[in-house]
Amino acid sequence: MLSAERACNKAKRRAALNATEKILSMACESELIQRYFLTKPQRADVVVGIGDDGAVVRPPPQQDLVASVDTLNEGVHFSSRTDPAAIGHKALAVNLSDLAAMGAEPAWATLALTLPAPDEAWLEGFSQGLLRLADQFKVNLVGGDLTRGPLSITLQVIGLVPHGMAICRKGARAGELIFVTGTVGDAGLGLAATQNARELAPRNLDYCLFRLDKPAPRIAAGLALRGIAGAAIDISDGLSTDLGRILDASGVGASIELAGIPLSAAARAVFDNEVDWNLVLNAGDDYELLFTVPAAGVDTLKRQLVWLDCPVSHIGYIEQRAGLRYTKQGVTHALEVSTGYDHFAAS
Repeated sequence: MLSAERACNKAKRRAALNATEKILSMACESELIQRYFLTKPQRADVVVGIGDDGAVVRPPPQQDLVASVDTLNEGVHFSSRTDPAAIGHKALAVNLSDLAAMGAEPAWATLALTLPAPDEAWLEGFSQGLLRLADQFKVNLVGGDLTRGPLSITLQVIGLVPHGMAICRKGARAGELIFVTGTVGDAGLGLAATQNARELAPRNLDYCLFRLDKPAPRIAAGLALRGIAGAAIDISDGLSTDLGRILDASGVGASIELAGIPLSAAARAVFDNEVDWNLVLNAGDDYELLFTVPAAGVDTLKRQLVWLDCPVSHIGYIEQRAGLRYTKQGVTHALEVSTGYDHFAAS
């Protein structure tokens, strides 16, 4: 009887201890959110932000909402050695890039962050990287969740686009010209260097790692493409893969001139005279915009680009014949076409 009583008391103490631990954990979680993620609303359309059961936002009339969400996991999307500020930047940047591809203006974001432990130095860097980019594009962090577990970041952004003006993948038509912003292949070279697959000179390595860790969302270019682009996508899985997605959605094919593919000075220095096109076209993580424009809209596009600090290159044409073809000086080149990263593919 005494043994049963002791067991009962022990169970009660354990339950009380667990309850106390849960309360302390909640207090710690609330404190961390207050310290690192609570910001004053910058937008008049935020009615209720962080601190309630849900966020309340007030979209303006005649605007459609565009939502995008991405998850970044340690060991899959970044290593334990990656600068936490770069992780915070990229977590938001990859979502903003999706909005840019659809011609949407960023407005609000929510964050679900899972941490192995409340590492305050990591949180300081991560939140600074995230909120600095959010400030740049006038994005309000309006809610989310903080939990314990393997390091994982899920971030959702919601943007605004005038009713019926969203740019989709399915709008490409035969005869349209294909364009890409910026340069491609830099992030792939940076990733190859971190995996010891390529050796880069220090200056080129720094540039390619910057492009890998801190992509620049092409929001201004995306807004400029409203009413001009037939179809658009951001390059996350590689130019060949993402162009293939436009072609599949639109039921068309394409021809790409390799000489028109824009490469950075760093990439040209690495490749010298022998460009590794399979890496450039398939590596991914460029987060540039790939889009099509009808011939009649090219002059309008050029006028729009005058105001943008963003180079744009014409790289090919949409064709009626299915498939993706690469040419160089009139000669067709057979290149490997990646299907993109598959989280559930066999090792």
